[in-house]
Amino acid sequence: MAGKTLTRMDLSEAVFREVGLSRNDSAQLVESVLEHMSDSLVNGEQVKISSFGTFSVRDKAARVGRNPKTGQEVPINPRRVLTFRPSHLMKDRVAVGNKK
Repeated sequence: MAGKTLTRMDLSEAVFREVGLSRNDSAQLVESVLEHMSDSLVNGEQVKISSFGTFSVRDKAARVGRNPKTGQEVPINPRRVLTFRPSHLMKDRVAVGNKK
């Protein structure tokens, strides 16, 4: 593994280089896109990015879990979780990268 993490700064720098906006405008564009995505997910909407994947929110019901160390049953509260389902193109692209 490379160990590198892609950050907001990296994204805005890429927009700056590829699109030609100013660094400030590029950073604002990235922030705006991420904010729109976050707002949609908070509202329970799906976010689909063609050739990349789909982000969605799932409601998980309350259930009883078990502490693996002690075996004691523990209640797990209901919650909302974020899920990501990659597109077939993204899966194929990642798989090819693994073969190198």
